[in-house]
Amino acid sequence: MTHKRAFLVVMDSVGCGGASDADQFFNGDRPDTGANTLAHIAQACADGLAEEGRSGALNTPHLAASGIGAAVRLASGAEAPGLGAPSGMPEGLWGAASEVSKGKDTPSGHWEIAGVPVPWDWHYFPDQDVSFSDDLMTEVARLCGAGGTLCNRHGSGTAVIDEFAEEHIKNGWPICYTSADSVFQIAAHEEHFGLDRLQKLCADIAPILHEMKVGRVIARPFIGDAENGYQRTVNRHDYAIAPPSDTLCDVAQNAGRHVYAIGKIGDIFSMRGIDENRKGSDCALMGHLLDVMEEAPEGSFTFANFVEFDSLFGHRRDVSGYASALEWFDSCLPDINARMREGDLVFFTADHGNDPTWSGTDHTRERVPVIALGMGAGEIGLIGFSDIAASVAAHLDLPAFGPGTSFL
Repeated sequence: MTHKRAFLVVMDSVGCGGASDADQFFNGDRPDTGANTLAHIAQACADGLAEEGRSGALNTPHLAASGIGAAVRLASGAEAPGLGAPSGMPEGLWGAASEVSKGKDTPSGHWEIAGVPVPWDWHYFPDQDVSFSDDLMTEVARLCGAGGTLCNRHGSGTAVIDEFAEEHIKNGWPICYTSADSVFQIAAHEEHFGLDRLQKLCADIAPILHEMKVGRVIARPFIGDAENGYQRTVNRHDYAIAPPSDTLCDVAQNAGRHVYAIGKIGDIFSMRGIDENRKGSDCALMGHLLDVMEEAPEGSFTFANFVEFDSLFGHRRDVSGYASALEWFDSCLPDINARMREGDLVFFTADHGNDPTWSGTDHTRERVPVIALGMGAGEIGLIGFSDIAASVAAHLDLPAFGPGTSFL
């Protein structure tokens, strides 16, 4: 058993622009060409356009020192104010990765990062007055014993809940909606509908959606009332289609390594190849990551996702909130560094972009930064998502698999 450990941390949606095929992906009628999550947030901060709850230039000195600004420049040619390494020379390995899977969604990005590009086209529901078939809606209602369903269209989760929550509480019908992603989402009140009932409904309907090649069925529980407003809870659960072949998680587990999942990783991989799964808000997840770094045995692999960059700020086009989240994450890096042992390798990357300065509310097709700490400093170059999996496998002395090539 190797004494080395690996930690792969996905900063959900923290893209860095430059995808060569961005013109093939759209937010409404606008192609993603030119979208650049990190560069545009940094520029907005420098221009004084991200002043809600924070102020001034983007303050992420530890990410900057690690090479994230250099990764943005490599990926897209863009300068990201405040993200340059203070010494001029990044302290970590740095580069940028491009995706080959034909999607800009969570499963596509994570599976390919774990060594398995998506071999099929996802099913997307049409953005029109009625998005789902009568047969599908009838089956949803039957499975939960409701008289019908609500919404049945594209929409922002918080807006959909605000619009339909009162009717949902009165008649007990689940709220069904989708987005530009390959997802089917069901929102329901934790108390009036029941959290267990919502999760069972999503689990029961998921096989039908997976057969259609819909990537995820997502349970979106919420609480509250009309007087005080409604809020989504941390009890979200994703019922994802299973990867088509063994991922990095499976390879590590099959080699006898302990595999930790932090955040929604367990959902994304249908708990395949995972020994422990820890969930919660991003603040709680950081605590879990730090705990695992203290506890994880030699040879272990930890896969973490911090989703709130995407879910709370990217989709809502909240530039100030996204900048604040980046600054919070950066402030935690000294605690991560302090827990690294000799032989540890810590990766920071992303699964797609979600430029909060862009049109629409969808993800944006972008390259993603790749930062690696624990193996010296230098440029990785432009790589593929699958090369990340190959590099983790090489570091942990796991069998080579998949299409990727290690950059270590």
